[in-house]
Amino acid sequence: MYEVTVRDNLFIAHSLKDDFFGPAKNLHGATYVIDLIIRSHQMTDKNVVIDIGLASDLLSKCIKVYNYKNLDDFELFSGIITTTEFMAKQLTTDFIDSLNEEKFDITKLYSIKMILNESHIASASYEQKINE
Repeated sequence: MYEVTVRDNLFIAHSLKDDFFGPAKNLHGATYVIDLIIRSHQMTDKNVVIDIGLASDLLSKCIKVYNYKNLDDFELFSGIITTTEFMAKQLTTDFIDSLNEEKFDITKLYSIKMILNESHIASASYEQKINE
């Protein structure tokens, strides 16, 4: 299995509007260090899984939508608790959409995994299998 990882970061504000989350139910900030992992059983004819520059650029484009913003202000997230797990899935979906816009053949990929590291002791992730 081949694997390419690129890293970026994201700064957001949000509130997790449920007593389950204790003080995090109130407005607070989060700083995520994001690891995007793209896996494939095969390489392209250029001997890569994906061009690292393309992966970095598309991840940056996906992050830009949310960076330095309050997720509570997004109509897309109305009534949704924007946990780290939720945002990992959202960013994975956004990244796949960006690959499709670039006409990248995702059928050659095995999976795309987005890890959002909240701190040195906590992270959450989402992995979307593309092709097994």
